[in-house]
Amino acid sequence: MTEAPDTVETTDTQALAPAPSHPPEASAVAAGEAAPQADPAPLLKTPLHGLHGARGGRMVPFAGYEMPVQYADGIIAEHNHVRNAAGLFDVSHMGQAFLVGADHETVAPALEALVPADILNLAPGRQRYTQLTDANGGILDDLMVTRSADPDEDGVLFLVVNAATKQADYAHIAAHLPAGVRLLRAGHRALIAVQGPMARQAVGRHCPEAVPMPFMSAITTRFDGIDCHISRSGYTGEDGYEISCKATRVRAIAERLLSEPSVKLIGLGARDSLRLEAGLCLYGHDIDTSTSPVEAALTWSIQKRRRAEGGFPGAERIQREIAEGPARVRVGIKPEGRAPAREGTEITLDNKPIGKVTSGGFGPSVNGPIAMGYVEARYAAPNTAVILMVRGKPMPARVAALPFVPHNYVR
Repeated sequence: MTEAPDTVETTDTQALAPAPSHPPEASAVAAGEAAPQADPAPLLKTPLHGLHGARGGRMVPFAGYEMPVQYADGIIAEHNHVRNAAGLFDVSHMGQAFLVGADHETVAPALEALVPADILNLAPGRQRYTQLTDANGGILDDLMVTRSADPDEDGVLFLVVNAATKQADYAHIAAHLPAGVRLLRAGHRALIAVQGPMARQAVGRHCPEAVPMPFMSAITTRFDGIDCHISRSGYTGEDGYEISCKATRVRAIAERLLSEPSVKLIGLGARDSLRLEAGLCLYGHDIDTSTSPVEAALTWSIQKRRRAEGGFPGAERIQREIAEGPARVRVGIKPEGRAPAREGTEITLDNKPIGKVTSGGFGPSVNGPIAMGYVEARYAAPNTAVILMVRGKPMPARVAALPFVPHNYVR
């Protein structure tokens, strides 16, 4: 784990107020297009903003930040590079925070009151994916939770939340904490991800301790002498790492990684196509307060004890859906033509609507259009024939098993 600040940081200039769960620019970024800002507030910049400019990044608004959507090689080339080598992603816009209590037995129940995952039995040096749920079982956000491996940090959990919702997440968590547990925002830190089959070699040359790390583990270590926190997971379906460090040191780490022949900078466009092929949810699109973890096919993230005991917001609905099955479910969709089915496309059968697409686009590794969406549970079996209404025209498609591209996580 990395050091927690003694007080709540103030470098993050956004106010603690609810953020839109589905920023208007998000769909445009997914499509590789810039969208006009509805809010005239100046865009924030990550600590690597200057590096993106120096490397020819095409910058667009995203979640209140100016972020690179692609570089000179283009989205498809970047996508393929991650699948075959290693890509470096700037994810410093995401929220990092520490939940701090007297010990793990104090801090874990505090978080379990807000999420359906088993945090109490999370082992030291391990991380877990979960969701903040509301009273109706809807998803306020999804997040990663890491328990420090350091015995001196027995009461510290490290949280990483989504950029567009982080201020609302912080406010929600802080408002529901018991006495003796506090949330410390870590806006003084930066975050990068290195993803792809050559990520292990590239990171390992600068941090040998990262090489033997198992999937969903985390360590506090040094990268070429720079203090950092490294976890092994990712949002692309490929093996890889996330590196958290002080914002003042992140450019040095990024440039050393980019000196590796296998590593290239990757923008938001390829990040979106990679996670879509991997069947991974994007908050505000595939999951939000209208969807439950069970509907979203995320039941695997709710461990046995929590399924039985409940004790988290929306538990009654979620437990019922686990026992009886949800009315609708997230599935993959494979259009049979070459035209993509974008978010909001209606899914029909026998001239009746049965669901909607929540994410869609071109899958470079699949060499064709792919999508995800929700359909009535009785139509969720793979290979079920459906019709997509694309710009008012019917387009044949089939329900597909997720992921579209097999995961290559290290096990």
